[in-house]
Amino acid sequence: HHSPSNPGSELSVWPAPQCAFLFTHSTAKYSLWSFLPRYLYLQFSKAANAFFLFITILQQIPDVSPTGKYTTLLPLLIILVISGIKEIVEDYVSLLLLNAPNPTALGVNVGDIVKATDGQFLPADVVLISSSQPQATCYVATSNLDGETNLKIRQALLETAEIQTEKQLSSLSGKIECEGPNCHFNNFIGTLYLNGKSPVSIGPDQVLLRGTQLKNTDWIFGIVVYTGFETKFMQNAVQSPLKRSRVEKVTNVQILVLFLMLLVMALVSCVGAAFWNGTYGENTWYIGKKDHTSPSFWFDILMFIILYHNLIPISLLVTLEIVKSIQAMFINWDEDMHYERNDVYAMARTSSLNEELGQVKYLFSDKTGTLTCNIMTFKKCTIAGIIYGDRPCPITESSEFSDPKLLENFEEDHPTKEYIKEFLFLLSVCHTVVPERDGNNISYQASSPDEAALVKGAKKLGFVFTARTPYSVTIEAMGEEFTFQILNVLEFSSNRKRMSVIVRTPTGQLRLYCKGADSVIYERLSEDSLFVKETLTHLESFAREGLRTLCIAYIDLTELEYQQWLAMYEEVCTVVQDRAQSLEHCYDTIEKKFLLLGATAIEDRLQARVPETIANLLKANIRIWLLTGDKEETAVNIAYSCKLLSGHMPHIQLNANSLEATQQMIDQNCQDLGALLGKENDLALIIDGKTLKHALHFEVKKSFLNLALSCRAVLCCRLSPLQKAEIVDLVKSHVRAITLAIGDGANDVGMIQTAHVGVGISGNEGMQATNNSDYAIAQFSHLEKLLLVHGAWSYFRVTKCVLYCFYKNVVLYIIELWFAFVNGFSGQILFERWCISLYNVIFTSLPTITLGIFEQCCSQESLLRYPQLYTISQTGDIFNIKVLWIQCINAFVHSFILFWLPTKMLKHGNSFIVSNICQRACYSVSMMFFFLQFSHLAIWGSILIWLVFFTVYSFFWPTIPISPEMTGQASMVLACPYFWLGFFLVPIVCLIQNVIWKSNTCSRTLLEVVREMESSRGQELDCSGEFEFLLPACSLYALCALTASLCFALAGGYAFSQVEHAVISQEELVRSYDTTKSKTRRTFSTAFSESIFE
Repeated sequence: HHSPSNPGSELSVWPAPQCAFLFTHSTAKYSLWSFLPRYLYLQFSKAANAFFLFITILQQIPDVSPTGKYTTLLPLLIILVISGIKEIVEDYVSLLLLNAPNPTALGVNVGDIVKATDGQFLPADVVLISSSQPQATCYVATSNLDGETNLKIRQALLETAEIQTEKQLSSLSGKIECEGPNCHFNNFIGTLYLNGKSPVSIGPDQVLLRGTQLKNTDWIFGIVVYTGFETKFMQNAVQSPLKRSRVEKVTNVQILVLFLMLLVMALVSCVGAAFWNGTYGENTWYIGKKDHTSPSFWFDILMFIILYHNLIPISLLVTLEIVKSIQAMFINWDEDMHYERNDVYAMARTSSLNEELGQVKYLFSDKTGTLTCNIMTFKKCTIAGIIYGDRPCPITESSEFSDPKLLENFEEDHPTKEYIKEFLFLLSVCHTVVPERDGNNISYQASSPDEAALVKGAKKLGFVFTARTPYSVTIEAMGEEFTFQILNVLEFSSNRKRMSVIVRTPTGQLRLYCKGADSVIYERLSEDSLFVKETLTHLESFAREGLRTLCIAYIDLTELEYQQWLAMYEEVCTVVQDRAQSLEHCYDTIEKKFLLLGATAIEDRLQARVPETIANLLKANIRIWLLTGDKEETAVNIAYSCKLLSGHMPHIQLNANSLEATQQMIDQNCQDLGALLGKENDLALIIDGKTLKHALHFEVKKSFLNLALSCRAVLCCRLSPLQKAEIVDLVKSHVRAITLAIGDGANDVGMIQTAHVGVGISGNEGMQATNNSDYAIAQFSHLEKLLLVHGAWSYFRVTKCVLYCFYKNVVLYIIELWFAFVNGFSGQILFERWCISLYNVIFTSLPTITLGIFEQCCSQESLLRYPQLYTISQTGDIFNIKVLWIQCINAFVHSFILFWLPTKMLKHGNSFIVSNICQRACYSVSMMFFFLQFSHLAIWGSILIWLVFFTVYSFFWPTIPISPEMTGQASMVLACPYFWLGFFLVPIVCLIQNVIWKSNTCSRTLLEVVREMESSRGQELDCSGEFEFLLPACSLYALCALTASLCFALAGGYAFSQVEHAVISQEELVRSYDTTKSKTRRTFSTAFSESIFE
């Protein structure tokens, strides 16, 4: 099976003699067996389709339908076939994309032994047997699971660590008992029973999960314990939902209301028929006798339902399918959303949610790979009070540190030369990085990308870390080799926020190097330390740019101080209870009286235009929630970098270990907000995964949601993929607003599928997010145009199509009701059968489709320049129940005029066809009035098509035996002056009310102001006045009244992302390497056919 990341390497699998079942789980929407029932359920959940199926059944009853048996069945079948083909194509493409990068997940069974090599993704959950690394350790990247950028360390059990040969693997015999499948990434309970040996417990440090990538490790061997849907990765997956837009849901409900209106019309017509027959029945010799019994009433009901059934617009469904598909093509073809570096275009993987893009209120974003490039670079530094890297320099692709002034000061005996040398030595020595030499090239293995960035930065400045032994490191600098003896490693932790090493320098001096957060370094500085104020100023400057900072300091130790501390350290290492706390206290005793050297600034590089995009989305009144599996400090740094948080913004921090503590903390903050609760305030809420687990408890989640909705920005850290989906579902279920989730990794799939709209980014973490999304883009910045332009346009186009179709069907088929008053409610149709059939298909289709494709509320430039315009579509003011029924009432009035005014013209000898012609003319002109951007070609072209058709059609009979009643109509009507008078008079009378209503509208909307500005090509609009959409801000008094739980955020963070509480300590890790010795390459035969392992 080939690795998706390295096609040239192979994942070796040795099958177990007795394999467990292989469970599979498809993330496609349909399967071969589920397509028909799922698709039919989706289609007939649309009220219009269900209604027309009902009408089709009624039309099969003999002598009931006045319009024939198949006039509804045929269009319905066409709709279902077209929609079905579209669904199959979209889902099949998704399935191909999904399966392409995941071949390793096939054919792996429980009990198999697998060999994975560097860079490969694990196809299942496996227990580590052994590896190529010292102490049977390995590094894995878990960004697909939790979004964290740092590498994790896993270590095999001692009982299997020495299994290195084919003979040893063949003799492996035993069993593994473990807990049932579950979704908890950080938990695993199992026991290994090897024949002839005592049972050994297995924990999460021995398990490599599906979706993790092997890094910096030549190879590993593992035993498969979970496959398919039983893996923890798939246990965090959610079923692909059948998504429907809000516009579609509103339309469905109104179609049901329209159906009730149809029933009322049928009932009125039945009552009218009964009354008319009772009054005039004896004199209607030309109609014939009817038996006025109870069954006749129900017969009439069915007849009138069929007569009026086109009141519900069947053409709407086909029109929207066509329009939305073309809108999706516009998204796919947009060059502004083309990422030229990878030649990736935006892709609408579904077209049914286009209008939802124009209504997004809550945006849930991943961090790693979505906002950032997942690349750490050493950007700037300050040494001895002098800042470096702050000069304008050519922008390079890597954007790494570039300032020749530093080396100039070092080489030209600047007064700060010794500080620079000590600073660079510290960067080269104080870390847990392991060098690997390949010829003259040196690469670095690091669990922390921040540490790797600092070591690479020092290398670029001439201080090259070349070798590590268990007790020393070697640095090449200034043409010499310097060897530092590593005496102790004082490990990093979130509580300590720093890391130190005690070394013996090449000159024999005992020295402690330390790097850490400014808050912990500054409180441990000596009174003799220099450059304190200058460095603090530079740190604030770095923080304003969103850079991750570390303070760099050292202290020289005497032999006596070190020996006394070493005795204490060795004693603490033997403590059984609270060893970690005792060690931290021990470290504190020697980490003091530091001499400050300076500080570093690392950039967790943002994607292009991320801050500008977020700023414009905030102006568009879109609330942004950052959901990440990464650490809190890292998330906060990125939030500052991308301008989601500002330095003056206070934040509420929720960290609790129990349900009671979480509830108390949330209730207290809600109480402190008082009247501001439920309103959007200039606050940030920060919560971690453990606390969120309690916050989502049914007793607490309502209060938590109220608190979160009261904040401008929400940051959720250390989340599992399932928790991300739960947060999105919480907002989606309790807030009447459209949600959008965006991410690039497999850990984002759950929230992408849960949100109303899911957007995947084609990033460095594979294609899982893209393959499960509704829309795919290459860069976060492309989201701006996707929402503000394509979303707004699609919403305007789709909603106007819906209003258009409702109007044209109501205005035509209410005429049939008026006609019933003059035909004795006999069920007679006014319009010729083929004319009425082609009304939706030909005569009014061109304006509708043109409107849905080309209508623009305003230009692309205006939508991007004034993001506030997005609130017009976001609030749904242009399409709701009120707007729709105003349009229907307008159509009702127009139908009254269209029928009764031409009817009076009959006294002068004309025919009813005048009504038909005038109706179309009035309709087209009326729509042009409402939709000023509408294409004139479509309007006047439709009228011309009708006139041509009418003329030709009236000469069909008897040459073509169709519609004898139309014979000679054209010669009579087109030569009649009353026809042409009505042709112009009736539309004018219909439009008078609209002109009056329009002229009485005094207040102008922002959209109207922008449109006027575009038409006049005037100056740019100033949105700082009446049209500014500002976020409600808390008053200073109210903010100051909040309790201590409301903290003011420091604008800076520190750049540590090492693994905490790993299976082996950082000191044990660095002491297990000796890079001065040549590596022993262990090779394994891939040809043995079976394993003894059960």
